[in-house]
Amino acid sequence: MTELEQQIQGFLGLLKEISLLEETDALLGWDALTGMPEDSSEHRSEVTSYIAGLAFEKSVSKSMADYLTYLSQHQEELNSDLKKMVEIVQKNYDLNHKIPQAEYQEFIKVISQADSSWRKARDAQDFTIFEPSLAKIIAFKKKFIEYWHKDEKTPYDVLLNQYEPGMTVEILDAVFTELREGIQEIVKKINEKGTTPTTDFLSRYISIENQRAFSIKVIEKMGYRFTAGRLDDTTHPFMESMNRNDVRITTRWDEHNFKMAVFGIIHEAGHGIYEQNIAERFDYTPLRGGVSMGIHESQSLFYEIVMGSDKNFWQDNYELLQSYSEGKLDDIDFETFYKGLHKTAPSLIRIEADTLTYPLHIIIRYEIEKLIFNEGVAVSDLPQIWNEKYQEYLGITPENDTVGILQDVHWSGGSFGYFPSYALGFMYAAQLQHSMAQEIDLAAIYKTGNYEPIRQWLTDNIHQYGSLKEPNELIKNATGEPLNPRYLLALQDKIYQEVYHY
Repeated sequence: MTELEQQIQGFLGLLKEISLLEETDALLGWDALTGMPEDSSEHRSEVTSYIAGLAFEKSVSKSMADYLTYLSQHQEELNSDLKKMVEIVQKNYDLNHKIPQAEYQEFIKVISQADSSWRKARDAQDFTIFEPSLAKIIAFKKKFIEYWHKDEKTPYDVLLNQYEPGMTVEILDAVFTELREGIQEIVKKINEKGTTPTTDFLSRYISIENQRAFSIKVIEKMGYRFTAGRLDDTTHPFMESMNRNDVRITTRWDEHNFKMAVFGIIHEAGHGIYEQNIAERFDYTPLRGGVSMGIHESQSLFYEIVMGSDKNFWQDNYELLQSYSEGKLDDIDFETFYKGLHKTAPSLIRIEADTLTYPLHIIIRYEIEKLIFNEGVAVSDLPQIWNEKYQEYLGITPENDTVGILQDVHWSGGSFGYFPSYALGFMYAAQLQHSMAQEIDLAAIYKTGNYEPIRQWLTDNIHQYGSLKEPNELIKNATGEPLNPRYLLALQDKIYQEVYHY
């Protein structure tokens, strides 16, 4: 065995050790949110902290540093998979090493305290209670940006790049402006000419047992494999992937709101299908998971929004839903049902927003984060800026901070640069569907009830690559062009024109 082969073998062995620890941590995390006894939380936090600490130690160890140094000097001799692994591990190694340990520990302390002040502020409907904590978090993030900054054009680009590699303010300013103006134009048409659909039937009783049975049949048709996954109950739905053969999804139920669980399960199954179809050769490496938040959201939103908004999809599945409704939907014809699913109205709360207006909530958060990191806006001014943007973009103003700037947990955890991924997922999903429709007859596929060709197309173009290719490369290869918001606008216009007849 040559020295290079020995180095590669050692590097891959260390990566596997880290992967096994991360899988263990993920399994413990899933259990904590689905079945762990309440009294065990303190003990469990010690276990997870220990496991995560071991993984971190290995990722920043001298052995890892030595492997990275050697392999970086032999880049030309590595295949594309290994080159990408070295790149990803080096990036994470640098991020973890550039912040002085004392500063990072202080940041973690601020974050843990911020969660409490955020919750108190929400209860009191008073941003000023959370303001000091948020100011400290932002100050730390600005300091970290100085450590992390390479050749990015703006400070906020540094944060965007951590969630969506290659994404910049320059790109987002252009696509978000076009997206916002397009959505507002559709909303204007609806308000001026639209006929509001009936929705009272959406609150009719359907048992949890029947909602579960229907949802399982639908996601199995989509391609989610229960031999490599499972569906459990939780408070806040999520997908957890231990590895491609153990990808678990969760949901919550409301017997008078079947739409919430059905679409939530479809969404999480979309995440799961992505993880289940990543190439086997990436097992135990940093390439084994989805490449970015935006691409991951594109897969969940493809199934939830693109497929879930398609009239042909529901023509295939409505009779099945009726059969599980115990007669509760027998008097609702298909057209009434389909239109009711797509009623739109402005909402103060992001997670309650409909498909049409949801991206506007994300654009507002993006613009505020950009002001914070690129313009240095005062933290005390944020509630007023938030309220003004909601009035400008959605025509509504929050009556208090809890339904305004305090509604999301992200900032209390320091997750700046995360929000744009949600809107990117919408746009990626619509763009992928447009390209897919050039190659396969989607209407015919829905009529057969066999959605395998859709899953296969997504696997061929997105899933199999794991983290091997950057988001912009994946989208360009799959669709023939960079990110383009026009496909989402065209999809939204088609859906809502059909529903509102404007």
